[in-house]
Amino acid sequence: MTDHPADPILVVLEATPGGELATSAAGLLAAASQIGTPAALVVAAPGQAPSLAEQAAALGAERVLAVESASTQSELTIPHVDAVAAAAAAVAPQAVLVSNSIDGRDIAGRFAARTGAPIAVDAVGLSRDEEGIVAHHSVYGGAYTVDSAATFGPLVVTVRQGAVDARAEARALALESLEVAASGAPSAAIESVEAVTEASSRPELRGAKRVVSGGRGLGSAEQFALVEELADALGAAVGASRAAVDAGYIPASHQVGQTGVSVSPQLYVALGISGAIQHRAGMQTAKNIVAVNKDPEAPIFDVADFGVVGDVFTVVPQLISALAERKR
Repeated sequence: MTDHPADPILVVLEATPGGELATSAAGLLAAASQIGTPAALVVAAPGQAPSLAEQAAALGAERVLAVESASTQSELTIPHVDAVAAAAAAVAPQAVLVSNSIDGRDIAGRFAARTGAPIAVDAVGLSRDEEGIVAHHSVYGGAYTVDSAATFGPLVVTVRQGAVDARAEARALALESLEVAASGAPSAAIESVEAVTEASSRPELRGAKRVVSGGRGLGSAEQFALVEELADALGAAVGASRAAVDAGYIPASHQVGQTGVSVSPQLYVALGISGAIQHRAGMQTAKNIVAVNKDPEAPIFDVADFGVVGDVFTVVPQLISALAERKR
C-alpha cells in the first residue's frame, strides 16, 4: 500500500476532451497546498492519464491518482463519482476539492450524498484552524463574507474558478494507478459528441485574469464593440450584464452575474453597467474593479475600487489610445 501524508487533500481535476487539464486545475491545487498536501485525481480516456498526471504534478500535485476508463467518454458523472469514492477510500483525505463548474458541482453533490459527507459550495478561499478545514464564501451579492466548516469529514468543497490567485510549486511526478469498481448507479449516456471550435484570441471568460464587461449603457450591439476593443487592448475576456444580453448586444454565454458566469479576475472593468445586485454577485470578488458610468449614483460605484463618472464613449476611447501609446 502506498504511504500518504498525514494531511492529504484530494483534488478532483477535470480534463478536456483533448487531453488537457481544465483551467481550474491550477487554482484547485494551489488552494489544496495552502491547507494540506495535494493528492490529485485524474479520470481520463485510455492513453491520456500519463500526460494529465504530468500536468498535475507541474501544477503542484504531490501525488497523482489516475483512472483510465472508456466509460468516461460515454457516461455522465457516475464514473467520476465512482473514481472519487475509490480515491477517498485510498487517501483518507481531510477535504475533497472540486471545481465549481457544472460537472464539478454534480460530482461533488453526488459524492457527498453517496458517502454522507458534508459539502460547502462556491468557496472563494480555504484555510485551516485548530479544528480543521474552513471554507470562505462571498454571499448576498458580495455583501458578506462567511465561513463554513464541518464537525465531521471529509469536507467536500467546490471552489469558484479564478478565485484563488496563488500557485503551488511544481512537484516530481508520483503516479499511482487506481482501480475502481463500477457502482452500477444509473447514468445518462452520451450518444454522440460534435466538437465546435470557436476561434478567438481572447481568454475564456470563466477563470480569466482580466475581464471587460458592458451593460445597457452601451446602447446597441454595434456600440458594444467598444467593450471588445478595450478587452483586446488589455488582453481581457469579454463579459456583459444581463441587461446587455437581454437587449441582444451579445450572446448569453458572456453574461456575468447570479444567473450567468461568476468571475474573480485580477481586474474587472465595468462599462455602462449600473450594478444591480444580481450582476455584483458574479463579479464582486474581483481583486480590482474599475467602473465607468455617467450616473454618479450607480450602485456599481459602491463596489468599485476606481470609478469614473463620465460617458463611456468619451472615456473609453481615450483609455484605449493611452494603452496603445504605452505599448509603443
